[in-house]
Amino acid sequence: MEIRIKQVESKKDLKNFIYLPEKIHKDHKNWTPPIYMDEKAYFNPKKNMAFSYCDAILLLAYKGDRIVGRCMGIINRRFNELKGEKTARFCYLEMFEEEETVRTLLSFIEEWAKSKGMTRIIGPYGFTDQDPNGFIIEGYEHHATIATYYNFEWMPRFIENMGYIKDVDYFVYKIDIPEEIPEFLNKIFERAQRKDKYEILEFKTKKEIKPWIVPVLKLMNECFLDGNIYGYTPLSENEMKALAKKYLPVLDPRFVKGILVDGEIVAFFVGMPDMTEGIRKAHGRLFPFGFLKIIRASKRSKQLDLLLGGTREAYRGRGLDVLMGVKMILAAREAGIEFMDTHHELESNVKVRGGMLKAGGELYKKFRVYQKKL
Repeated sequence: MEIRIKQVESKKDLKNFIYLPEKIHKDHKNWTPPIYMDEKAYFNPKKNMAFSYCDAILLLAYKGDRIVGRCMGIINRRFNELKGEKTARFCYLEMFEEEETVRTLLSFIEEWAKSKGMTRIIGPYGFTDQDPNGFIIEGYEHHATIATYYNFEWMPRFIENMGYIKDVDYFVYKIDIPEEIPEFLNKIFERAQRKDKYEILEFKTKKEIKPWIVPVLKLMNECFLDGNIYGYTPLSENEMKALAKKYLPVLDPRFVKGILVDGEIVAFFVGMPDMTEGIRKAHGRLFPFGFLKIIRASKRSKQLDLLLGGTREAYRGRGLDVLMGVKMILAAREAGIEFMDTHHELESNVKVRGGMLKAGGELYKKFRVYQKKL
């Protein structure tokens, strides 16, 4: 039966788009649903400011009356202007195991991108690097985290059969929480404390975090642009405030660390106890009792997900990452955390990956973003 493509236009279309993955992954034990309240806000141009500087198209694939796949196409105009590129993106690609569906959906997005003058397409990659990006290519035996894709093993093969090739790989490390801080870390920690007058910023309540969220996001803008982070688009002040409002309720003060110099933040780490067990039990729904399941799972979690981190260029190589890292390890140990998931680290960032290995990290997942010339 021929596959028919329909653009998402109505509320019913959008609902079908958002909830399709839970049908596709119904028996996929390591898949974690999104929090659907967040999904509805993400795909709403009135609530997601990224739509103001991006062109976007949402597609559903049908066989007869049955929905068999979905995909989103994005052209981030802000990023393209900043980098002088003509690059489109595909993301949120989901389908039942049928290669023709992938081919039909991506071919439609490729033609859409070419009609807008694009010469290249990458994916999966969302509006920003804060979105789930990259298909998992190694480590399928481990469950997904809240910030990553979790695709079937056949997905990369289908993509490659369409002529897509590797653009970048992300590495994810598992670092066990040690019973004692390793001696080499202690030495760096003590030397960094003696050498300069750094103030380690730690928190006990969310109220204490609130005034620091926008300064941290401003520093993230600075660090990620200096570091030429793949696909990064700088946030506007309004986007920072929106992110602050979104993430403050779920931040755990114990796992937010910073470094101050003369009262100004120059480095930060943000982690979060893994919530996926609770999200799976809640089936991605916060109400009526889903949020309680998520909170309980977070409190019982043995895994800490490291989500964000950065250091101002002038202060790199001075041991600030170790100052925050040691404090993070101590907080994790006190909370009963057994290991950390480092989240995505670019394969090309040899220095940071070397530090993770030195800290005892085990490479246990890989994600890949693909690219294709149009």
